[in-house]
Amino acid sequence: MEGLDMPPYPGTKGQDIFNHVSKKAWQEWMAHQTLLINEKRLNMMDMGTKVYLSEQMTKFLSGENVDQAEGYVPPAKS
Repeated sequence: MEGLDMPPYPGTKGQDIFNHVSKKAWQEWMAHQTLLINEKRLNMMDMGTKVYLSEQMTKFLSGENVDQAEGYVPPAKS
């Protein structure tokens, strides 16, 4: 699978993601992260939110169960 073009974060965490995560998996995480931020109305200025999303990212990229946006209904395909 195609890898990322560059590390998504500085430091060892970003390098680890760059070395082990495909571009497709990263795009899937970014979509899920956006869903969590929007549906849970997370405040990105809150350090707790950043810690929460980092934990969710680690789980997601490791194939573990992650939180879902309760009540989210995807738009109907037309």
